[in-house]
Amino acid sequence: MTTRHHTIGIQGLDVFYREAGDPANPTLVLLHGFPSSSAMFRNLLRDLADDYHLIAPDHIGFGQSATPPVDEFDYGFEKLTEITLELLDTLGLDRFALYIQDYGAPIGLRIASRHPERITAIISQSGNAYMEGFTPFWDVLFAHAKDRRTNEPAVRELLEPDATRWQYTHGVPADRADRLSPDTWTLDQAYLDRPGNKEIQLQLFWDYQFNLDGYPAFQEYFRTHRPPVLVTWGGNDEIFGPDGARAYARDLPDAEIHILDAGHFALETHGPEIASRIRDFLSRTLR
Repeated sequence: MTTRHHTIGIQGLDVFYREAGDPANPTLVLLHGFPSSSAMFRNLLRDLADDYHLIAPDHIGFGQSATPPVDEFDYGFEKLTEITLELLDTLGLDRFALYIQDYGAPIGLRIASRHPERITAIISQSGNAYMEGFTPFWDVLFAHAKDRRTNEPAVRELLEPDATRWQYTHGVPADRADRLSPDTWTLDQAYLDRPGNKEIQLQLFWDYQFNLDGYPAFQEYFRTHRPPVLVTWGGNDEIFGPDGARAYARDLPDAEIHILDAGHFALETHGPEIASRIRDFLSRTLR
């Protein structure tokens, strides 16, 4: 199936999204993480398009979407949620499943907890919703949240090529290393290196702390509405550790939780397995 590429105006900004599949089929909205873009879903779009309608946007500040300077746009996860929801409304998507990864989790779970009637299912791949998911990786980021001036040099290192490559390569088993395409981190770094983009990312690093305030609402949504949830999580992920995956079972005893021998970007090394699990999961839950 062919992937289509679109750009649409939302609040005066260009929002880019990829689309695959027949709009008459059930919709799955794919929300990417840092430092990637909808390009992380390029293979999944192909693998699922025969049975599902897929929409994968680039968040503002990422990929092919607009990247207004930090003094012209309120970069924060509340605003990114607002833009995403307006995109879905503009596209006429009233009911949809969500695929959440990394930054996509606080965006998608805000939408789900505030509009539970619109959510058919949730797929989480390192999409954190519990304190258990945080690892020592976050120490410098939470220190930066408390004191931006002192800790900015340390978090800036997370925007450099070695750190971008590490997010893809760390935790990948030796027998899967040859599945990693260098194009992934090269593309992500090219986006990060655009003028003004690192200031955008620093602002989002700082704003991330406020996502934690939403965790009680996310968890209450899980307990109250019991959405079907599939978790496919890299067991070797040192950004969001696998305890964050297991924690879903506390509020969602029926959640289907799979810990993979993978790192943070599990789709790069375990894409066919994840696609197969999604296909099986959605065929049962959306019946």
